[in-house]
Amino acid sequence: MIQVTRCLTIGTVSMVVLLAGGGLTASRVAPVESPKSGSCVAPAYRQFDFWAGDWHVFDVGSPIKVAHARVDLILDGCVLREDYQGTDGHKGQSFTMYDAARKVWHQSWVTNRGELLVIEGKIEAWEMDLSGEDHAKGALVHGTWKPENGNVRETAATSTDGGKTWKPWFDLVFRRTGIAVSNTDASAADGRKIVTALDTQYQAAVKGNDAATMDRILPDDFALVTGSGKIYSKADLLTEARSGRVHYERQDDTDQTVRVWGDTAVVTALLSEKGTDDGKPFDKAIWFSDTYVRTPTGWQYVFGQASLPLPKTLQ
Repeated sequence: MIQVTRCLTIGTVSMVVLLAGGGLTASRVAPVESPKSGSCVAPAYRQFDFWAGDWHVFDVGSPIKVAHARVDLILDGCVLREDYQGTDGHKGQSFTMYDAARKVWHQSWVTNRGELLVIEGKIEAWEMDLSGEDHAKGALVHGTWKPENGNVRETAATSTDGGKTWKPWFDLVFRRTGIAVSNTDASAADGRKIVTALDTQYQAAVKGNDAATMDRILPDDFALVTGSGKIYSKADLLTEARSGRVHYERQDDTDQTVRVWGDTAVVTALLSEKGTDDGKPFDKAIWFSDTYVRTPTGWQYVFGQASLPLPKTLQ
């Protein structure tokens, strides 16, 4: 029989696995204090994370750089801030966030030329689609952002006849500058905050056997490998959660080390846990490592690996 419950933290990303008898237990309890970014960890908030980064900006089809853009996650991961520095002296900043109350994405754009543009919309099939009105020009504006082979394509069109006809405004490609991302970079720090909060949510789901939340955080091709060499899938974890067979008295992480490289994060930690599996007690400790990946729809826990239970002398 399998006991599967799992968690992670990246920026405390962490996962957990436990072998009990002939079976497996994987899980971790949420920390006592909730991270500051806990308000913006649901998958809907993470849909536009693919735009975060340090970019050289080009007109599509042209080798001449037209701008440098830095897009950071700020305010505990709740807002995307773009700092755009055009080579022609045109400078601007945009602030983009998900408005959960209305279930729409909102962006406000301001420039050093006194321009203001407010657009809103939603994302579908990994393409952000925002529209609004440029009051200064008396025109409607429609813009899209979508990931393309590691880059981001941003296009815009305008209409002066109420949307009956549209003409192209610009077509840009954002290409990463190649600047190495370290654990001290703002983007890495924001990634840690986001995944830490996401892990808190996942841990609570594991402890409460909340299969719906676990289903949302885990990709369909998730895999968990234990020290015995067994491999468990997302379906196995969800089946375990729905069974409600495992109850935890204690789950504690120590010696956590988190590493972030761009869109990938790995955590290692020592987990000790005590509880019952189908009424049978267990009290064990294991080392584990987990991998999170930032996808176009947000961070997901994609792979976990756990050791065999440690001898009492090593706990």
